[in-house]
Amino acid sequence: MKKFSTSFNGYNKSEVNSFVRDVAKEYESMLNNLKKRDEEITSLKQRLLQYQNMENTLNKALLIAEDTSSQIKKVARDESKAIIDEAKRNASRIVNDALLKAEKLEADGENLRKRIVIFKRKFKSIIETELETIDSIDEDY
Repeated sequence: MKKFSTSFNGYNKSEVNSFVRDVAKEYESMLNNLKKRDEEITSLKQRLLQYQNMENTLNKALLIAEDTSSQIKKVARDESKAIIDEAKRNASRIVNDALLKAEKLEADGENLRKRIVIFKRKFKSIIETELETIDSIDEDY
């Protein structure tokens, strides 16, 4: 605490005025510091809001990415299931076609065997007839 010297009419005016000036300067300095800090606080609050907005935006983007990822996985699963089902149908069709061809070939082979047996019998019969004819020619001479 400041002590003032006394004069004839009270305290010394120059000392009091000097003290008031010093207090005023100190008060202005403190006000300027408070204004700077208020501005800095305001700036920091704005930056904080920007970061909070960025955080919200990133959270939304993450949620959208997760949702999109889930949808892509579901579509991929559905497509793979459809491809597998189509492949199974094609495999069944191919197997059925092969079985039908095999049955037809077997039937054709059996038919050919029968025709060969018939041909052999006819050919044998013709040969036997010819041999009989040849034998009868020998007997005639």
